[in-house]
Amino acid sequence: MKNYITHDEWCIVENGFHAEYNEITESLMSLGNGRMGQRGNFEEHYSGRSLPGNYVAGVYFPDKTRVGWWKNGYPNYFAKVLNACNWIGIDIRIGEEMLDLNTCEIETFSRVLNMKEGVLERVTTVKLAEGRRIKIHSKRFCSMADDESGAISYKLTPLNFSDNITITPYLDGNIKNRDANYDESFWNELHKETGFSQGYLILETKPNPYGVELFRVATGMAFDIKLNGLKAGYQSLPVKMDKYVAGTVKMEVKEGQELSVYKYGVNLSSTNYPTEKLLEECKAYVARIAEEGFDQLLEAHMQAWATKWERNDITIEGNIAAQQGIRFNIFHLGQTYTGEDERLNIGPKGFTGEKYGGSTYWDTEAYCIPFYLSTAEQKVARNLLVYRYKQLDKAIENAEKLGFSEGAALYPMVTMNGEECHNEWEITFEEIHRNGAIAYAIYDYTRYTGDESYVNDEGLEVLIGISRFWKQRINWSEEKGQYVMLGVTGPNEYENNVNNNWYTNYIACWTLRYTLEIIGKLWTQDSRKLNEIIISTNFSLNSEMDAWKHIVENMHFPYDAKRQVYLQQQGFLDKEILTVSDIAGERPINQNWSWDRILRSCFIKQADVLQGLYFFEDEFQMADIKRNFEFYEPMTVHESSLSPCVHAILAARIGLKDKAYEMYVRTARLDLDDYNNDTEDGLHITSMAGTWMSIVKGFAGQRVKDGLLVLNPYVPEQWSSYSFRIGFQGAALLVSVSKTGVSIQNTSGKSLTIMLRNQRLFIDAFASAKV
Repeated sequence: MKNYITHDEWCIVENGFHAEYNEITESLMSLGNGRMGQRGNFEEHYSGRSLPGNYVAGVYFPDKTRVGWWKNGYPNYFAKVLNACNWIGIDIRIGEEMLDLNTCEIETFSRVLNMKEGVLERVTTVKLAEGRRIKIHSKRFCSMADDESGAISYKLTPLNFSDNITITPYLDGNIKNRDANYDESFWNELHKETGFSQGYLILETKPNPYGVELFRVATGMAFDIKLNGLKAGYQSLPVKMDKYVAGTVKMEVKEGQELSVYKYGVNLSSTNYPTEKLLEECKAYVARIAEEGFDQLLEAHMQAWATKWERNDITIEGNIAAQQGIRFNIFHLGQTYTGEDERLNIGPKGFTGEKYGGSTYWDTEAYCIPFYLSTAEQKVARNLLVYRYKQLDKAIENAEKLGFSEGAALYPMVTMNGEECHNEWEITFEEIHRNGAIAYAIYDYTRYTGDESYVNDEGLEVLIGISRFWKQRINWSEEKGQYVMLGVTGPNEYENNVNNNWYTNYIACWTLRYTLEIIGKLWTQDSRKLNEIIISTNFSLNSEMDAWKHIVENMHFPYDAKRQVYLQQQGFLDKEILTVSDIAGERPINQNWSWDRILRSCFIKQADVLQGLYFFEDEFQMADIKRNFEFYEPMTVHESSLSPCVHAILAARIGLKDKAYEMYVRTARLDLDDYNNDTEDGLHITSMAGTWMSIVKGFAGQRVKDGLLVLNPYVPEQWSSYSFRIGFQGAALLVSVSKTGVSIQNTSGKSLTIMLRNQRLFIDAFASAKV
């Protein structure tokens, strides 16, 4: 764990420069707005340890798959988000000396991410050669109001000297992905152009042999310079090099004068604009925001963030570290995905790094959708479902590549456009439980919103495709006289190629049950619509439904009668059963053990059986949940960022409050404290939704039952109180929980009946209630 970040309720604060942790800090202080983003890199040149990163949503490259042994069914490429043109760069020369915090003496340093306002600010004083001292003050944001743009205020003040200062704002397309399989650049230059205090660069992704479209991104900049707050007269010398444009300005600055550079950047992609109009649109966009100016853009940006915080803030009294942790997670979720574009999804690293390719995983459905359901407009979560619906044809193609037929759909483990692009066989071929998470998300959305239009108009086709896959993937065992599912990997990726993973079997049968239920409902509510779906999917109503029912009624679920627990997989008890305390000095095992040893061990990466008990807790007795938790959690090493939240929710449910809080702290500060020694690669964006769930579903006991919002809150001993905002079926609530009671304020014009601590409570529009 790292403990260099100062605890603060609203800010991520680095006091004093920790060069050895710079890549971690760059991840923590990343900025985004749903369309574009970048890591918290310095604007000026820095020769020390750094991972430069600028990203444009929806833009990726199909990097050639690199594997040791090719297998039929492998994807041809691994889609990865591209490190795009660096628009934030401003080179600075003091006299003849390049300003570089790696080579000069740092006297004071503060880098602060203000999460309330969405602004990254840095103030530092450095000593250059010959004892010359200069102050740097920078502010930067990616506009939430103009979501294809960002702005920088960069100020320099010589403290004990006068000299010429040369400023070179630039756009640099000579960038690579650190994780490129073959260390290649993915961009070609199509056009570059400079003008007075401005520059434009159009890059296109290199051709590929996989039929993936080529993306173009037009990046534009404009800048302005002031001296002591007044507009300065200056000449801008244009610079053009390969994939690079800049404007160089030399200013004479006297001791104590403040030199200010205002830089405005725009990224427009061919996913949103006709390619022939990219340059024209980019120039118009740059001109508009430069005319508005930094202060006006900042004000609009801050107001957009204020609106977001009104819907999703959580306050915690009595523990600043916990408060900082939850706001940090909510902030990054809010700037990663805004729900404005149904073609976009949530990459595990968001705009904070390259690892995992920036692609979509099942994390979205299992962890992120509950957050957006409760804290954003309904369309935000719905668009995540639409994203999958529009990729149904690709899911059917993915299944066909593995030998399935007749409309069976296997959604990819990793994707950008619906095609599978994960190249590990135990994941690509075997971690098929992901299909179930996508089905569950349809159920979760429908239950929470009460909106049945998605499942009826689009979702049922997805459910039919997934159910067909389960029917073909399952086979009858003569020995058992039951259906079985062989050769799978469950959520616990520390086991591969196992038979009858309990969670996979259960969610497969649940999907069949849910699909049958929806067909039955639609038959009575809108038989015409059902007939349209039957025709479009070539669905054999009686035979397919009968087959699914037979599987549901005869599925094998491994169970240990002695311990009264569901077995993670058929042979789990053949392993040596140990607890994490037995290997205390050897963790994390994914960094200290061979893969062979991990696979043979009983140790669990993340919730597996417990994932199923979390999803379907209403189908199990409390005693069952408690026994399984107490059996599996001591074997769980939590080496997936997705693990702590599920354990926190279940622990709270069964009354293990200390364990629930331990797991909350781990998920809330996973990146802030670098628990897994990997924050430098980027943040764990999708697991951040689990932090929110740990409080709202864990400590506050939020559920939906019989169409009602249910709350059973308590206050952890480490806090004095907390509050959270939640939307439910058109109503908006502020829930405040203290050790003496619960107050609920309805901040919307819609009245609502909820269940609070097992009692029905009616809350009128704009009214409050206390219990």
